Amino acid sequence: MRFGPGTAVWVEHPDHAWAEAVVASPAASSSSTSSVTVTLANGSKAVVDGRKVLPRDTEADLGGVDDMTKLVYLHEPGVLCNLAWRYGLNEIYTYTGRILIAVNPFAKLPHLYDMHMMEQYKGVQFGELSPHVFAITDASYRAMVSEDRSQSILVSGESGAGKTETTKLIMRYLTFVGGRATGDIRSVEQQVLESNPLLEAFGNARTVRNDNSSRFGKFVEIQFDKSGRISGAAVRTYLLERSRVVQISESERNYHCFYQLCASGQDADKYKLAHPRNFNYLNQSHTYELEGVSDAEQYLKTRRAMDIVGISFSHQEAIFRTVAAILHLGNIEFSPGKEFDSSAVKDEKSKFHLQMAADLLMVDGKLLLTTLCYRTIKTPEGNIVKAVDSSAAAISRDALAKTVYAQLFDWLVDNINKSIGQDMESRAQIGVLDIYGFECFKYNSFEQLCINFANEKLQQHFNKHVFKMEQEEYKIEEINWSYIEFVDNQDILDLIEKKPIGIVSLLDEACMLGKSTHETFAMKLFQNFRAHPRLEKPKLSKTDFALSHFAGKVTYQTELFLEKNRDYVNLEHQNLLCSSKCSFLSGLFASQQDDPSKSSYKFSSVASRFKQQLQALMETLSSTEPHYIRCVKPNSLNYPQKFENGSVLQQLRSGGVLEAIRISLAGYPTRRTYTEFVDRFGLLLPEHMDERFDEKSLTEKILRQLHLENFQLGRTKVFLRAGQIAVLDSKRTEILEKAARIVQGRFRTFVARKEFLSTRKASVSLQAYCRGCLARNVLDAKRQIAAAVSVEKYARRWFCRCAYLHIRSSALVIQSVVRYMLAIQKLLHLKKDKATTIIQAWWRMRKIHNFHQQYRHATILIQCCWRQKFAKRALRNLKQAACEAGALREAKGKLERNLEDLTLRFTLERRQRLAAEESKALEVSKLLKIVESLKCELEAAKEEKNNGCKEVASMQQQLELSVKDQEVLRDNISQIEELKRENTSLKAKNAAMEQELFKAQKCSHDNMDKLHGVERNYLHLRDNLKNLEDKISNLEDENHLLRQKALSLSPRHSRTMSHPIGSSPCSPKSLFESSPVKLTPLPHNLTELRRSRMNSERHEEYHELLQRCIKDDMGFKNGKPVAACVIYKCLLHWGVFEAERTTIFDFIIQNINTVLKTENENDILPYWLANASALLCVLQINLRSKGFIAAPSRSSSDTHLCGKANDTFRPPLKVFGQRNSMSHIDARYPAMLFKQQLTASLEKIFGLIRDNLKKEISPLLSLCIQAPKLARGSGGRRSRSPDVTLQQPISAHWDRIVKFLDSLMDRLHKNFVPSFFIRKLVTQVFSFINVQLFNSLLLRRECCTFSNGEYVKTGLCVLEKWILDATEEHAGAAWDELKYIRQAVEFLIIPQKSKRTLEQIKKNICPALSMRQIYRLCTMYWDDKYGTHSVSAEVVAKMKDMVSSDAQNPVSNSFLLDDDLSIPFTTEEIAEEVPDIDMSNIEMPPSLRHVHFAQFLMQHLQTPCPLR
Repeated sequence: MRFGPGTAVWVEHPDHAWAEAVVASPAASSSSTSSVTVTLANGSKAVVDGRKVLPRDTEADLGGVDDMTKLVYLHEPGVLCNLAWRYGLNEIYTYTGRILIAVNPFAKLPHLYDMHMMEQYKGVQFGELSPHVFAITDASYRAMVSEDRSQSILVSGESGAGKTETTKLIMRYLTFVGGRATGDIRSVEQQVLESNPLLEAFGNARTVRNDNSSRFGKFVEIQFDKSGRISGAAVRTYLLERSRVVQISESERNYHCFYQLCASGQDADKYKLAHPRNFNYLNQSHTYELEGVSDAEQYLKTRRAMDIVGISFSHQEAIFRTVAAILHLGNIEFSPGKEFDSSAVKDEKSKFHLQMAADLLMVDGKLLLTTLCYRTIKTPEGNIVKAVDSSAAAISRDALAKTVYAQLFDWLVDNINKSIGQDMESRAQIGVLDIYGFECFKYNSFEQLCINFANEKLQQHFNKHVFKMEQEEYKIEEINWSYIEFVDNQDILDLIEKKPIGIVSLLDEACMLGKSTHETFAMKLFQNFRAHPRLEKPKLSKTDFALSHFAGKVTYQTELFLEKNRDYVNLEHQNLLCSSKCSFLSGLFASQQDDPSKSSYKFSSVASRFKQQLQALMETLSSTEPHYIRCVKPNSLNYPQKFENGSVLQQLRSGGVLEAIRISLAGYPTRRTYTEFVDRFGLLLPEHMDERFDEKSLTEKILRQLHLENFQLGRTKVFLRAGQIAVLDSKRTEILEKAARIVQGRFRTFVARKEFLSTRKASVSLQAYCRGCLARNVLDAKRQIAAAVSVEKYARRWFCRCAYLHIRSSALVIQSVVRYMLAIQKLLHLKKDKATTIIQAWWRMRKIHNFHQQYRHATILIQCCWRQKFAKRALRNLKQAACEAGALREAKGKLERNLEDLTLRFTLERRQRLAAEESKALEVSKLLKIVESLKCELEAAKEEKNNGCKEVASMQQQLELSVKDQEVLRDNISQIEELKRENTSLKAKNAAMEQELFKAQKCSHDNMDKLHGVERNYLHLRDNLKNLEDKISNLEDENHLLRQKALSLSPRHSRTMSHPIGSSPCSPKSLFESSPVKLTPLPHNLTELRRSRMNSERHEEYHELLQRCIKDDMGFKNGKPVAACVIYKCLLHWGVFEAERTTIFDFIIQNINTVLKTENENDILPYWLANASALLCVLQINLRSKGFIAAPSRSSSDTHLCGKANDTFRPPLKVFGQRNSMSHIDARYPAMLFKQQLTASLEKIFGLIRDNLKKEISPLLSLCIQAPKLARGSGGRRSRSPDVTLQQPISAHWDRIVKFLDSLMDRLHKNFVPSFFIRKLVTQVFSFINVQLFNSLLLRRECCTFSNGEYVKTGLCVLEKWILDATEEHAGAAWDELKYIRQAVEFLIIPQKSKRTLEQIKKNICPALSMRQIYRLCTMYWDDKYGTHSVSAEVVAKMKDMVSSDAQNPVSNSFLLDDDLSIPFTTEEIAEEVPDIDMSNIEMPPSLRHVHFAQFLMQHLQTPCPLR
């Protein structure tokens, strides 16, 4: 591509990867290979290759773009610059299509990950909000639920890029959207989250690049049931770095668990642990602590994680005991033994650590030492025990440590999976892959080959997925496309893994051949793949080889390939650990025991096993829908706000991001919506801008006008090939430059004319002044000449004197130097004579000394030869004597077999006794101390027996050493007899111990009997207490019954109640008292059955009346709710408020809740809001609490009953009038409870109305905030066209909101809802509008624009007009609820933001916004209309410092607003604000006029009843 002068370009830079430049002079020819002269940003010029010059977008916003597919130029420098800009604004997440790039901020950003942020991303369509890890996770979860297909999220990056933290956030969000509340203390999602610190403690370590680097690959499967809830999980691990256990590099640390255990305090003392500097496995790097991390606190967190995962306390103790044993193993040092090629423990310190390791592993110390210092070789003739030297013993020690740790880690992973539980019937799953990234170091070994092999596999999967997404977008847009070719890495995968000839196969073959070395492996590798394009042989090394990976060339050193690939399973180590008395440790190796007849060393290949695991992983990923997150480490120093271009660019290449961009470049990399395309390039065809063309046709006309062919027109976008957008920009730049030249010409003419007039006016005045100045200058010149002559005279005299003085001083110096040289020569001659004499004396002495030394050396040599002759003769005699020791060996073998038989019998007897002791120990658990003492004695006896065995072993060694000594053999036989006698004595001691144990058991049985007796007494007393409580409650019930019977059977009451049936036979109050005995004073001639039937019939009648009032729409009379009035009158007439027990209130509340569940909520809810508030207001005013239980005393019972009887004889109307004349009603407990239930129902109705309003208005608000995106495309043409119909769609959404608010007010007024509730509803609706618009503004960068601010400002004016029309009585402070969005919009539309200071913005423009919100607004803003910039960089820097200093404040760490879900009123406010309700002059509802048992309402509803 040819660039003209002044074109902004990118050029390669050695320090910054890519640098901004401007073309100074174009290429000499049109060939792309010509050189171009450019001017860099620092002003220097450089000549660069034209092929390596890329165009730069000068109109790009300094805040970058959230999706890099939106870049005008999609290439390496564009991607790098966009990431750097966003990282400087703490925007660490950026999309590349559906790939998320996460740059590690190296700082805490709690506002990005709080619960409110997760709520914002829940269920939102991908791409609507700012890039976030929650968006990727939510997209995968929604795809799994909707498509019923498993998903996977692949997190990759180099060490320190933040992979582990990103995985935690993914699992946290999945727990948020798919978590389930269970009755178990340890829920599934909690175990999944808590498994991270546990695996980090045992699988993470500090490296040069990262303090918490995962040294294994992890694939977490989160399983979901049919309802989308987490039902199980599983964790898979890959390639744990076993060598780190025994060897660490400088500035690194071992696994965290070792340091945590050393800092655990009491546990460390229990295991005899000290500071990490005292252990060889930890002090190799001299790095013991992490900055800002307490190992003691982390130890407690690890313990807590074990509890949550479900690891028992005993297993926890066993785990950390094993970890401590590994540390003690590392401190065992060996020295050469007495025999040839043998080894022994070096010193007492090593013996102590050996014994501690044996005690912690619960194995025999001698057996442990034998396992480390000897090796058993299995042959057809038998086993050969061979001693090993000290270096081999150290290797065996390290192998044992690595084996134990690897098995321990695998057990932890298996236990986590068992504890969490895998749901085999899960519908789908989401897998989170946290795996190491591509590695290329100065020294690359076998681990780097495996890691890069895994990344090659994942890169192939990634390329296929990106290619698939490209094709899907082409299909959606319905454009013609052909197959896009991309470079596949299958050739290097075949090179590594293909059978039978591949790097892995050749490596396994070399490992199985005992004589193979890394030289032979490298030679065979180059012989088989000499012509392979991916394999190279370095010139300076014969054993190294280089592979060309997708991310670059890596040179591997093969020195340790064979050792690291071999994974020999040492059966001696397994047998040692299987013999451990610790069931946990022996269980780790129980499943690995093999046939003892086989070799003690079994070959296993690490590479083959890793390849199998990787193949299984790829099969799992292929069965899922992948989502990619690429983590990037911005700098190698782990500093915040430091962006190293070269490092980031290399990581983008390693992560495959640039490969994805290259695949996009192979197709149509530039995609613009028609609106965006016309907005940017519409000026290329200005003659058609005023015409009524649709955007697609206009786009096609522009492209045809420029004779471009490499484009496709889709349904909503135009697709351009690579380089086409640069052609369009160059044409656009030419037109803009031409227009700029015209403007500049006119402006320069004006400026020149103005300057000419001012110059002519000033020239006249200047001439006069110039003449005067010339005359004064002539006079000054004459004066200067006269002064110069005088100055010259004095200067010449001064120069002559200086020359004379200089010559004189030089002569004196020369004379002194000559005298000094003569004296020096004389002194040197004297020193030379003296030195010659001394040298001669020393030479004579040395000559005599050498002669003496040679004579002495010859004498010693003769003596040595003579002694050697006698030594050889003695050696031959000893060899002849050794041949005669065969008979002694046979005798020794017989003694060994007899000793083994005796030992076996003793072992069987001891095991039987131990089994009996263990069974008895369960019965006497409370006497454990006594049993432990007995066990200690038994252990002492065993120790004595072991000492006997040691003596036998020593005798065997003496037999081998002393061949001719027969007396020693007899002594050994006598010692064996003594051992037998000691064995007999031990049996006697054991019998005595069994008797003592029997006595202890008998004593424990007595104690247990006493405890059982105490327990029986306790149960008996508890039953008595329960019986007494039941009797007391029965007595209270009987007392209540007797009191009621006394009231009903008193003589005066009987005479009063003897009246005809037709004259009010019962008090209405007594009908609803659900006491055990009915208190209805019916005539005596009626039977009990008839009375109960009448009571039940009256209950049914009143229930039917209330049910009609609740279910039927009674309407309103003069603005008063009829249903509330009827219900209150009925309750008042029946006297229910004074009843002690009744079910009528529950019946009312239940029916109201049933009515609220109907489908037509828009009409039912306002209706019942008015009725419930009216009824509650009446109850709040007229009810007075009289107490929960009011039992009348004997002295006042007659008066009370007489009053009740007199009330019974009065007419109903009179009784009703007298009750209403009372100012308050003495209500009992059920009535007060009913008032509370009614308050709860009212709050529920209000909440339902509010929530329904929010659901209805939410889609409208989302359209309002997105509407400018649809209307912005015609903005350029709308300014030229007078047609006002184009403006109609812009305000249509706001008009729909106004219509929605009008319909809300109509429904509320129609149901006569009090203005108090209308005001509260409108206030909360506007608060919700404020929250939604403000949050959308801060989460969507396309909404933080100037034109969008104007649009929202117009909509807010519409809402303000509606509030003014609604009046303050119904709208209240609704306008104040919009203060956040109003101030944010005010900031978007203010001019000259770059000249505003921080104080002006905070105090004058956005006083209500927090500093974090203002900072977010300033960084998200971009001017899509005039191209102006946001606030100055100084203001942004100040705000960033303030936000960083306030980051630890949990109150202000989020820039989003929370929705108010509270109920904004109380019962007292309702009583004060709701106006009085006059229940007089209310007509009888038509539905109740024909009901005979509701006729009492005919007169009651028309009678005045003042309620206050």
